[in-house]
Amino acid sequence: MPVYRGNPPVRARRTMTLAREGVTLSEYCLGSHTGTHVDAPIHFIEGGVGIDRLDLACFQGPAWVADLRRVRQGIDRAALSKAGIPRGTRRVLLRTANSRLWHPVRPFRTDFVYLEPDGAEWLVELGVRLVGIDYLSIEGFGMKGAPTHHALLGRGIPILEGLDLARVRPGRYQMSAAPVRWRDADGAPARAVLWQ
Repeated sequence: MPVYRGNPPVRARRTMTLAREGVTLSEYCLGSHTGTHVDAPIHFIEGGVGIDRLDLACFQGPAWVADLRRVRQGIDRAALSKAGIPRGTRRVLLRTANSRLWHPVRPFRTDFVYLEPDGAEWLVELGVRLVGIDYLSIEGFGMKGAPTHHALLGRGIPILEGLDLARVRPGRYQMSAAPVRWRDADGAPARAVLWQ
């Protein structure tokens, strides 16, 4: 599983087996921003809330998958305004060219498609409550000051990262993607599911 540069690698090991202890038990070690995960405001915002204090309603309900596969670098306000996102949408998932990086899984790449700060502001103006993207970060790699994270998390809008949208067509879905509820966590794994 690829991890964002500088994050700890994923480790898994079996600590008990049926043959030895009569039960199977495993231990997993991973960073809080590994795989499909949610960023909580505390990740970048001083005094921001942790995962355990986010409203679960953000992670359940109607969602719009926006087709932005033609964008090659940053998704800006202009690209989003042409993506057909309906007014009143509360959960937006950005399907980009990044989805190709999951099949087959490749090592971490720094040239992924990301959301520009003005694109984040456009989504805030739209009234979204959750933004998701199909790679390990919504921010451009090496972006100083993390302006996209600040634009969203600073307004209490959680970010769902590491989505695999390769086989998902653009349009309206029902969504569930609740993160693991760890106290004061800056991020946590989530199991994201879409259905129509």
